[in-house]
Amino acid sequence: MKSIRKIRAVWNKRVIAESPENETLVVEGYRYFPPHALREEYFKESDHTSVCKWKGTSLYKHLVVDGRILHDGAWYYPDPKPDAAEVKGYFAFWRGVQVGPV
Repeated sequence: MKSIRKIRAVWNKRVIAESPENETLVVEGYRYFPPHALREEYFKESDHTSVCKWKGTSLYKHLVVDGRILHDGAWYYPDPKPDAAEVKGYFAFWRGVQVGPV
């Protein structure tokens, strides 16, 4: 039986999200994790939003690990446009968050 590899998101030497690869999505070069993959203790709400013309409005979260803060290091689409429905509630990362296979 073939095992499914896991994908991790790491920032400040901590795993902030981890999921089997087949539960993640890749959209426009970013790996999106399902919400249950997040280690919630490292996430804090942000007021920042942005708009993608085909995905809709994204909301952001700060990452807080061992006293360090990465402002707006994660984003998600709580109510994406119909063409991007698959990313609803999934999280992606940037600004130094390392994402890759375990």
